[in-house]
Amino acid sequence: MKNRRGRRSRNKATFNEDAAGNGNGDKITKLPNDLLLNILERVDTLDAIRTCILSKRMLKLPAMLSLLDLDIGSIARHTDENSAFTIRDVVRINGAVADVTENIMVARSREITIRKLRVRFMLRRYDCLSIGRSVARAMATHKVEAAEFEILTEKVREGCTPADLLFFATQFNIFLGASPDAFAGLTRLRLNNMRFGESGIRSILSTCKCLKSLHLTYCDSGISSVLQVEHAQLVEFFIDFGDFQKVELFCVPKLERVSYNNWVSCEDPLSFVSVPRLSKLSLTKAGTRSHKTLELSQLLADVPSITDLHLDFESERIWVLPECPTLLAPVLGELQFVNLDNLPEGCDIAWTMFILEAAPSVKELCIAVRDHWCTIVTDKKLRQEYGYLDKANVKWKPSASNFKHKNLAKLTIYGFQPDDNFLGYIRRVKEAAVNLEEISLHDRKSCNGYCGGDLEPKIKVCMSRYPRTPEERIRVTEELGMASSRVVHFRS
Repeated sequence: MKNRRGRRSRNKATFNEDAAGNGNGDKITKLPNDLLLNILERVDTLDAIRTCILSKRMLKLPAMLSLLDLDIGSIARHTDENSAFTIRDVVRINGAVADVTENIMVARSREITIRKLRVRFMLRRYDCLSIGRSVARAMATHKVEAAEFEILTEKVREGCTPADLLFFATQFNIFLGASPDAFAGLTRLRLNNMRFGESGIRSILSTCKCLKSLHLTYCDSGISSVLQVEHAQLVEFFIDFGDFQKVELFCVPKLERVSYNNWVSCEDPLSFVSVPRLSKLSLTKAGTRSHKTLELSQLLADVPSITDLHLDFESERIWVLPECPTLLAPVLGELQFVNLDNLPEGCDIAWTMFILEAAPSVKELCIAVRDHWCTIVTDKKLRQEYGYLDKANVKWKPSASNFKHKNLAKLTIYGFQPDDNFLGYIRRVKEAAVNLEEISLHDRKSCNGYCGGDLEPKIKVCMSRYPRTPEERIRVTEELGMASSRVVHFRS
């Protein structure tokens, strides 16, 4: 067919078909379905759908995908990146997530297993109900091996009032009550910015019977509330902020990983009863004057199975007590990996040896020394108001001068500086760890925020003296008493 100018016209479908068939594209569309699906499942689900639309040969493939990742963020990325998003845009994009979820679920064959389904969306009532119905239908008619909801709120935490937190929790409870079948099959759930009633979170746990992972960010059951967690399937539990007085992990037989980021309580933030598989614990806190110094011998008294311990001090007060080996050995006997993060600069690090003295099975020890200016409160009045303390060394004495450790194989230090603090520490570890194989020395950890940028004119930042030239590194190796550089490695 020719147009008025005598040129052969091509309709849009033909054009798209040719576009997909040019060069290598023709070879791709001729691949068998299993290979095409393998390729499509390696990219964002929306990208996979957009790709399949270009070819009649691939139009049926989205309904055959076994990995589905439907994310409000991915849909937003396909809009005009130069435009600022308005509330109307968010509503439209969130509605698109709901529509895509429903369309994919309706078109799916019952014989195709969904290996993983993840939906990340905004907490808006009608969109939530649509997503809930679609996912519940899929769970009833298909085999769904893993399903995840990540639910966002229209306001970020900084803009939320207490009334907002209560409102978002109410909206979520409506969603939960309207979609029990969808939540009953979830294996992962991430919630943000919600303040539930006394039994709200327990209700979530009782409804989500298959839940393996729960992540709460700025969620709680009211200021200074006590949260009791009991669940038969839960494997990992993460809390980022939240006004809990205490979190009691009670009868969680499959729980393996726990992370608690910035608790507000002045008491022990966690207690453990009947959690026999707990092996990895991560605690993060910017310590202040009012917060209790944790005694690991008490905190971990009922969980002597910890193998991986991560403590992040956010460049402030050290909030863990260096206890004697007699008290600690019963709870740290299985410990193998230790990460002590964001220790404040300028303070003695010798106290960290107390863990080696009490944990004979440790294989790797990593310490990171850094003044993280993105998070440190620098205003003197605010520091005093919030209870932040000036830097101070931690009091500690070795339990025995002839202490030996037989299992430590690797020592890693971030923020290394060639001064007596670090050099003396490495010599001490090297003397105690008779089978030490590797010492990895790094400069300060880099920051994705604005450290060293806008803050530099306002505060005095000590320049790093990390050894970079071959001559400087040889000098450090010699000062450590190393005959060769095969053990010491400079990684930055």
